[in-house]
Amino acid sequence: MRRPVTALNRNHYFVIGLLLGLLLSWHIPQDIWEEECPEEAAENLLIERFGQEFEPHLNLINKPLAAKKPMKKFIRHRALFSVKNVIRPRYYSSELGIREKLFIGVMTSQEHINTFATAFNRTTAHLVNKIKFFIYADSVKTNYKLKNIVGFTDTRESRRPFHVIKYIADNYLDEYDYFLLVPDTVYVDARKLVKLLYHMSITFDLYMGGARIGLDPPGGSASVDGQSNEPPANEEQAPGASDRNYCSLEAGILLSSSVIRKMRNNLERCVRIGSTSDHSVNIGRCVKYASRVAGCQESFQGMRQFSYALDAPGRRHREFSELAKEEAFRNASTVYPVQTPEDFYRLHAYYSKHHLEKVQERGYALEQKSYRIANGSISNKILEIRWPLGMPPPSAPETRHDILTWQLLNGTHSFLPNGNAEHALAPLTRIEAQDFAKVLEIALQYAALKHPRLSYHSLHSAYRKFDATRGMDYQLHLNLQEGSGRSRRLVVKSFEVVKPLGRVEVVPSPYVTESTRIAILVPAFEHQVPDALLFVEQYERICMQNQDNTFLLLIFMYRLDSPSKGDEDPFKALKTLALDLSSKYKTDGSRIAWVSIRLPEQLSDPVDPQGWLLHASMYGPRQLLSLVVADLALPKLGLESLVLLATPGMIFKADFLNRVRMNTIQGFQVYAPIGFQMYPCRWAQFCRECDTCDVSQSSGYFDRHNHDVIAFYSRDYVQARKLLHPQGLPIIRSDLDIDQLMLQPGEETRPPGVESILDMFVAAQHSVHILRGVEPNLRFGQNVRNHLARGGTLPQSVPDSCGREQCIHLASRKQIGDAIIRYEDKSILHK
Repeated sequence: MRRPVTALNRNHYFVIGLLLGLLLSWHIPQDIWEEECPEEAAENLLIERFGQEFEPHLNLINKPLAAKKPMKKFIRHRALFSVKNVIRPRYYSSELGIREKLFIGVMTSQEHINTFATAFNRTTAHLVNKIKFFIYADSVKTNYKLKNIVGFTDTRESRRPFHVIKYIADNYLDEYDYFLLVPDTVYVDARKLVKLLYHMSITFDLYMGGARIGLDPPGGSASVDGQSNEPPANEEQAPGASDRNYCSLEAGILLSSSVIRKMRNNLERCVRIGSTSDHSVNIGRCVKYASRVAGCQESFQGMRQFSYALDAPGRRHREFSELAKEEAFRNASTVYPVQTPEDFYRLHAYYSKHHLEKVQERGYALEQKSYRIANGSISNKILEIRWPLGMPPPSAPETRHDILTWQLLNGTHSFLPNGNAEHALAPLTRIEAQDFAKVLEIALQYAALKHPRLSYHSLHSAYRKFDATRGMDYQLHLNLQEGSGRSRRLVVKSFEVVKPLGRVEVVPSPYVTESTRIAILVPAFEHQVPDALLFVEQYERICMQNQDNTFLLLIFMYRLDSPSKGDEDPFKALKTLALDLSSKYKTDGSRIAWVSIRLPEQLSDPVDPQGWLLHASMYGPRQLLSLVVADLALPKLGLESLVLLATPGMIFKADFLNRVRMNTIQGFQVYAPIGFQMYPCRWAQFCRECDTCDVSQSSGYFDRHNHDVIAFYSRDYVQARKLLHPQGLPIIRSDLDIDQLMLQPGEETRPPGVESILDMFVAAQHSVHILRGVEPNLRFGQNVRNHLARGGTLPQSVPDSCGREQCIHLASRKQIGDAIIRYEDKSILHK
């Protein structure tokens, strides 16, 4: 009887325990059980395998390695994160989808490239973003002046527009918003067309132009050249395909980039349904099938493109001057068909004049509106209304040294030119005289309009001031005559004329690098051998030790009776040093060579070094010898060399050579730096010498009259010399030809003002530009300091051969003025 009771108790305990486990599992939170972190598991595994003393070591061989997978996944706390390498575009416009506005594709032929296509390019290319000319390439010539030509080898005329569409879609679809297809007999008013496109939204399909309506005659389909305009019967027609409202290619067809994209995607079908020889029909069919555009859109979003047909009845024999009076002609953005290439230029002149008049009207209306808004109640400083309207105000000087002074004129001369007292009077140059005459003429026209009762008598006075941020300001005071006879009297009226600066543009220049090899030419007379030795030591320290890509060519100018060999050679020390340095740096490719020049008898007189030191030029009174040096040394270098003509008494740094490489461009630019002339402080005792200090007004000045240092390419120099050879500046081919250039009678036939290589480039009017700029890392005056350090002295008076501009300055005006005051006032000497 107890056995069943015992069994019941055991089952009871089991059930109670099961219920308690379920209750505990229900109430205890799940996050109390923590999984072992993967990092801790890996660490425990390493401890079990290698013990507690294990220390990890990094393997940096061939590291870092490129990732084999472009995507990395991290699993942490049941969340999935993906990290991708994002490639950013190079330009903001690519990432933001910013595109240019208009691309023009011109369908032309080889016969019209040098006539109609060239005229189209000259009147339109500078006003649009891109223009291309499409021709057949069966026998393409290579002597076309136009460079933007695309040729197709497929000569089937019906396929021609589809080749153009495919080329545009493959190369320029993502770069332009709108595409205009025209033949070469259409004049495009690009200013008006671009302005129209900026008022349209690019998010919609655009198929715009002059419509061709009613191509289907009653009773049957129209045909062109015997071919039906209807698509083949087995082809499926798109909605609206029966509507023959096509844009005429003769007047130009304007397509948006979205339509071009859809046409490219359906190009095979377009080729099948575009089987006629009429390009307007083929393009229209393709647009309707691909983009589902109902027909040619003459207006879109309230904007309309007008075309003007010159072959319409009543217009064929009329002059453009008569057509310009019509409103339809002035509103048209395309004019067709143009009969001759000269008509392109006539049309461009009419439309340019029309646009200029519109700009002037808007400017005048804006000016009057601005003055009405001001009305004297609001300060001009708030409205920023100035005269002339839209121009910046005169620049405010920061210090008293920056004040722009007015220069007095009298019609033929200027008083105190360049703002200093070196020259009290100077005649106006030809350009300045023409400019002043034009300004005076405009002022007289305005005076006659403003004061009709007064007549011009004479010029009282005139002033001018140039502001680099504003332009040239003139103040004219005119003597105007009132009345006649005994009642005549003079009235002085003042007028202000402003010649504003035009649009500032960046001059494009060819690409250059700082790796070009420089051939440095250093001429030296016999008395300049000590300075040349110091220059070679400087060249070794700056160029040869640093393996700079340079080459030094010394030019020794011997007197007629000086020996050139043996111990009596005046340049023996220089030759020995050049050979030693060339063998020392032979493995680096650096070497020093020399060329000898024998001067004629008239130039072989002994030179007094003291007298020549006061000359700003190393050639003394014989600056024309720089042409002799270049003529005889360049054959040793070749036509493709970058040449830097230097002086033995100059100091330079490596940055100066890099600037020479960047600023000297073959066939484009010549670089003539303006070096810093240092004062002889130890001799004059007006200042303190400091070779490592920055340039300052107390230590020297930039000598713009020193043209000894100049950089150019040999080919540019040779071309300029050939231009001046027939004008009395003969080319020196040997030492015997120096007399032809240096004889005094020859100066009468020589081009005026040519005394240096820089003057030669200016007089030759060569196509290369001439760049002049101050160069702080190029300094002159070391030859004077070396001469004084060797115990030499300077002459007490200025040599007769050294003019005012050709002489070096011993100190600044302030330093000389202080010295004079101290000398006159003896009491200051004791302070």
